[in-house]
Amino acid sequence: MSLIHAIVLALVQALTEFLPVSSTAHLILFPWLLHWPDPGMAFDVALHAGTLLAVVLYFFKDWLTLVLCGLGLKYPASDSAEQVAVHKRMFWYMVVGTIPAAILGKLFHHQIEDELRKPSIIGISLIVVALLMWWADSKSKLERKLESSNLGDAVSIGSAQAIALWPGVSRSGITITAGLFRCFTREAATRFSFLLSAPVIAGAVLTELPKLIKMHKAGGLDLPLSTLAISILVSGVAGYAVIAFFLRYLQTRTLRAFVIYRLLFGVVVLVLAFLHR
Repeated sequence: MSLIHAIVLALVQALTEFLPVSSTAHLILFPWLLHWPDPGMAFDVALHAGTLLAVVLYFFKDWLTLVLCGLGLKYPASDSAEQVAVHKRMFWYMVVGTIPAAILGKLFHHQIEDELRKPSIIGISLIVVALLMWWADSKSKLERKLESSNLGDAVSIGSAQAIALWPGVSRSGITITAGLFRCFTREAATRFSFLLSAPVIAGAVLTELPKLIKMHKAGGLDLPLSTLAISILVSGVAGYAVIAFFLRYLQTRTLRAFVIYRLLFGVVVLVLAFLHR
């Protein structure tokens, strides 16, 4: 893979990991449509490390507060006991919300990788989730704030995140949709989604990292370390910008543009898949 190809795919990962359009779908379909070689596991780990860096840096203060309060500390010191209690609950809701994806990922990772990464399946997924997103986004009562989160929200949105293992669904798309069905505001649903993404992305990176190190020591790494490093940097910087943009965007706008994009992209993928049979 050339450096240009790596940078393009890093930008694709950053844009599609946090926008509700499915990063897996785009990373599978871009090489397929452009007849590029499969970038391989090492590159996939690098891209996810970049987006992990983006979400951790953007929400660093939030996660620091949640973790410290979740472990029983009072942080920040100026917060009231009621605010600390809210942070503590949110931390444990994030823990609960991470469990479904962790279990399904452990049990069905190889089946998903081997059997579901097909353009026809991805095209159908893009369309189905677009329709669900449109339905949720058109609800009249999207008024709950993030501070009102409860255990039911954690279970519902966490279960939706587990469904995102299916290629073409989109982790951010399905979790934001689940949040909207729970009557969160668009911005609150997106913040919940992004906060919940950090443990899952970290788990995926940490799972694959030992294999990558072993491959590098054995001389089986077919990508220069410099290319991997640049990919991480590009994915991280662009991902940070996308998070900031999307949260501002949803303060005044709906998800309609992303619904339309998913529908059109899904139809194009299905047509191309049919023509390539």
